[in-house]
Amino acid sequence: MDLRTDFSPTALIEAARTKESLDDFGPWSFTEPLGVLAEDYLGADLSEMGAHIIRAGLVHHLRMRLRATEWRRRFPEIADEVIQAPVVVVGMMRSGTTLMQRLLAADRRFTCAHGWEVISPAPRLDFTFSQGPSAEDDPRIASALTRQEQTRQFMPDLFAIHPMYVLEAEEEIVFLDAAFLSHVPESGAHLPAYRQFLDQADFAPAYGHLHEMLQLLQWQKRQRGEEIGRWVLKTPAHLGYLDTLRAQFPDLHVVHLHRDPVESIGSGASLNAVLHGMHSDHVDLHRVGSEWIGRMGWTNDRALATRAAWARTDPGLVTDVAFEDAVREPIGSVARVYDAIGVDLVAAAESSMRDWLARRPRETGRPDYQPETYGLTAGQIKERFAAYEARFRPDAG
Repeated sequence: MDLRTDFSPTALIEAARTKESLDDFGPWSFTEPLGVLAEDYLGADLSEMGAHIIRAGLVHHLRMRLRATEWRRRFPEIADEVIQAPVVVVGMMRSGTTLMQRLLAADRRFTCAHGWEVISPAPRLDFTFSQGPSAEDDPRIASALTRQEQTRQFMPDLFAIHPMYVLEAEEEIVFLDAAFLSHVPESGAHLPAYRQFLDQADFAPAYGHLHEMLQLLQWQKRQRGEEIGRWVLKTPAHLGYLDTLRAQFPDLHVVHLHRDPVESIGSGASLNAVLHGMHSDHVDLHRVGSEWIGRMGWTNDRALATRAAWARTDPGLVTDVAFEDAVREPIGSVARVYDAIGVDLVAAAESSMRDWLARRPRETGRPDYQPETYGLTAGQIKERFAAYEARFRPDAG
């Protein structure tokens, strides 16, 4: 693969247009961040396989944008879909956000994006929607299930750390990534120029794209005859952009999970190391650790500033939940969220949650996530996150 040629924005865009026979990518500009990202990949020491994986992902994002724009052109009523009062789960990676999102999503009164919808949010243009049991015949589901099993078989470390079950509720980070404004790329490659670009970038276009994709998913759910309720969203990435998130969803309620940073930083670094290993034959574990604590420190500093401002003006906007409480008393922790948003935790919803807890997938064999593996120490992490712990974990030892 000729990286200079194949990773040029022009080549990526042309590849997507050729595969979809479409031309319009929609209103949100993405060419600048894509250009910075593509250029930085040239020096990222990608393996041949890694380059193929990353390029395919970039082209897939562009293809989904083309399809989504065409669906919106054919059905203008998609733009009228209202994403009302979403409940947004945030927290550092590995802090219990997935547990909280999937517990809430077990209540059928809420709406979520499933893994298969996140992978391919826009169907082929010749797809015909149906209601009832036949709606489960959507070919995107079968394709996503095949991908799930391939990941489990060929990338067991990745699946053990961060499994994507395509029939479960999934986070929406992919839609930010499809705007080429997200921290996903830096989690899997050394991209110093792109990292620096993101530090100063306006993420409003990414959140605008996220909103449009949720509208598209909600419209599709209506076509399948599904009931629409409040969305349950989740991604740790929102922590650094809480004000931008709220500007897009002004009636949101945030659920903020908290865990010992020593645990969450080491675990996040282990995931990033696995992702780097998928894309490069040479992984500097200490650099991975340094970049991760730097990014998470940056993210939490921004979250602390925003949370302080909200505490003065909108103290009821956020429900804080300790990781330990979410694991030890999951139903009780969810009940606090219901109280905060004024929704009754009815018996049917609690039963569904307990059923999910009893059958939820559990992965074993996770790679090492001791901080020292990544050139970090517990003391160093504690020092970097001292302000965070003082604010949200004052009783931590």
